Amino acid sequence: MKKITFTLLAAVLLSFAGCNFSAGTKKDFATGLSQTYHGFTVDEVLLVGPDNKAMSNNKVAVGTKVAIVIQGLAGYELKDNKAYPGLSLSVTDKDGKTVLGAEDLFGQNEGFSTADASVLRGTLTVGDPMKAGETYHVKVHAWDKNNKENELTAEVDIVVE
Repeated sequence: MKKITFTLLAAVLLSFAGCNFSAGTKKDFATGLSQTYHGFTVDEVLLVGPDNKAMSNNKVAVGTKVAIVIQGLAGYELKDNKAYPGLSLSVTDKDGKTVLGAEDLFGQNEGFSTADASVLRGTLTVGDPMKAGETYHVKVHAWDKNNKENELTAEVDIVVE
């Protein structure tokens, strides 16, 4: 009985070791930026300010640019040695109403090298119709157009000052 259990356990472990499966979640408690990913691997996801440096909080002035930057994204299913990322960006108000949005910032493209596709950026200029004193939910969703199971979602609430 012990031999059968050990053999079954070893077979299960070896089957998982042969898979290239990646999934996870992470949250930056300073900014509130959270990320979840499945299929991809990722080095880091950052909320960056107009100086292109990681922010230490989620407060943003009207008229400035902020971005959610995904760095070290890997695991694309390649076609002709190229990666085909998709990237959407949405901003909603406190009632969940869409204020701004783009369904696919890359639209139709001819593919990217894996190095170029490893860094994705969703940039937002804070301004009309956004208002000072309000909080908005910013969401970036990245996916692999050749394998819809590979995806990453990053979300943060920003406070407009």
